[in-house]
Amino acid sequence: MNAKVESTALNRPVTRQTFDEVLVPTYAPAAMVPVRGAGLDLWDQNGKHYLDFTSGIAVAALGHCNPIVVEALTRQANTLWHLGNGYTNEPVLRLALALTEATFADRAFFCNSGAEANEAALKLARKHAHSKFGAHKSRIISCYQSFHGRTLFTVSVGGQSKYTEGFEPLPPSIDHITYNDIESARAAIGDDVCAVIVEPLQGEGGVVPGDKAFLQELRDLCNKTGALLIFDEVQSGMGRTGELFHYMSYGITPDILTSAKALGNGFPVAAMLTTHELAATLSVGSHGTTYGGNPMAATVALTVLETINQPAFLARVKEAGAKLRATLEKVVADYPQVFSQVRGAGLLLGVVTSDAWKGRSKDIQKAAEANGMMVLIAGMDVVRMAPALIVSDEQIAEADRILRVSLDGLLQAA
Repeated sequence: MNAKVESTALNRPVTRQTFDEVLVPTYAPAAMVPVRGAGLDLWDQNGKHYLDFTSGIAVAALGHCNPIVVEALTRQANTLWHLGNGYTNEPVLRLALALTEATFADRAFFCNSGAEANEAALKLARKHAHSKFGAHKSRIISCYQSFHGRTLFTVSVGGQSKYTEGFEPLPPSIDHITYNDIESARAAIGDDVCAVIVEPLQGEGGVVPGDKAFLQELRDLCNKTGALLIFDEVQSGMGRTGELFHYMSYGITPDILTSAKALGNGFPVAAMLTTHELAATLSVGSHGTTYGGNPMAATVALTVLETINQPAFLARVKEAGAKLRATLEKVVADYPQVFSQVRGAGLLLGVVTSDAWKGRSKDIQKAAEANGMMVLIAGMDVVRMAPALIVSDEQIAEADRILRVSLDGLLQAA
């Protein structure tokens, strides 16, 4: 009887309207409901095909249902699922070794999301400063228009007031500077600062690349004041810009790095990476998470890491990124009334709307979707492209075609 009930529940018809009836309304998802994916191809409930240039907000870096990842997950699902943090497991040990060997870091802490990774990084920075310098060194510096997660701590650190309204009082001793503004950084970062957290490439804030001089100044100011430099690479990491992590493009090394999103290709997993010295600040019981580093997540993440962190794979990401940028720059040149510029790095690119089209990125997104292509926005003035890293030249050409058809339709309707 129970089996029959469960089977009925698993197959119960649901629609987009079901979302409005039973889910907390924290999102406003599209009208169509995707049901199946393969690579960069998606199909909705009606069988309509879409070219996915979102990869789940830079998550499915190897594409939907990648056979290599599916095989790894299936194998581990038939071996060992979960133990709890009273025990370790072989997959997480292998993943930690691989990440530390591939980066500046000596130690890894695993959790489930970018917000949790940033929470761990900020807690580590506060605790390190308290133990080494005293409680007065507790201020955290972040950038306006940054995004570091949705916990109360991380959303307060993120520099977008629209996400903190109504959740006051917010955690204290958090200040914001203007991204890429060296003088703003110099004015804010003093001896009472324990951490500076920054995205080397701002994602949600509009796909804005960090200036090397700005990031280097943050590094120098942290060295001078004893603050820790945290690079949030939740969106820019795991091969997205053509390097395993974007800090490698600049030659500027943080004290702590956070990774999530593409690390699991859609399976929830995140990492905070740091040095031996800093990791020693967090003693047994000082921080933790129930699911972090479980065998299934670790197996998937290691498979993703080993696939992406290959010279030929990363070289192809750079090649595809250059191809997509050139394609989008041609679109900007051909539609100057709609777009003004392309910015970003690798396969994380933003097309900025013109003054006449400010506030209309959502309209462009909806038009593209109607024509069979999924794109992102980054604020109301930027159309964001973050296709899977396995995107082909043919798919870039198809994206170009659909985007142009969509723009033509919008212009004709204007």
